Amino acid sequence: MIIGVHIAAALTAFSLGITVLVLPKGTSRHRLLGRTWVFCMAIVAFGSFPIRTLDPDLGMSWIHALSVVTIISITFAVFSIRNGRRRAHMAAMIGSFCGLVIAGLFTLDPDRHIGGFLLGLF
Repeated sequence: MIIGVHIAAALTAFSLGITVLVLPKGTSRHRLLGRTWVFCMAIVAFGSFPIRTLDPDLGMSWIHALSVVTIISITFAVFSIRNGRRRAHMAAMIGSFCGLVIAGLFTLDPDRHIGGFLLGLF
């Protein structure tokens, strides 16, 4: 269940992220989609902590560090835009989106759930 929610939130965040990046900035649509994106990213990041399939014996792995960075980054981005620091906001948001993409690419490893599933299709 938790992995399903994690994947659904990540795919939603990916789609929203692309949309927000290409649409005009500062509009009410941008703000609404951006807030939704932050919510999805928070679900992805916080939802990753119970998932321990990379190293069940140790519990946490390097991917959990990326989740901590994501939580800090999206928090920084929200505070930045609320204080009129648009460049800092933009940099944090783009960085968080890039982190999402990079983490997504790592899920294609055949030893992980999605990678193994996709490999099984072929």
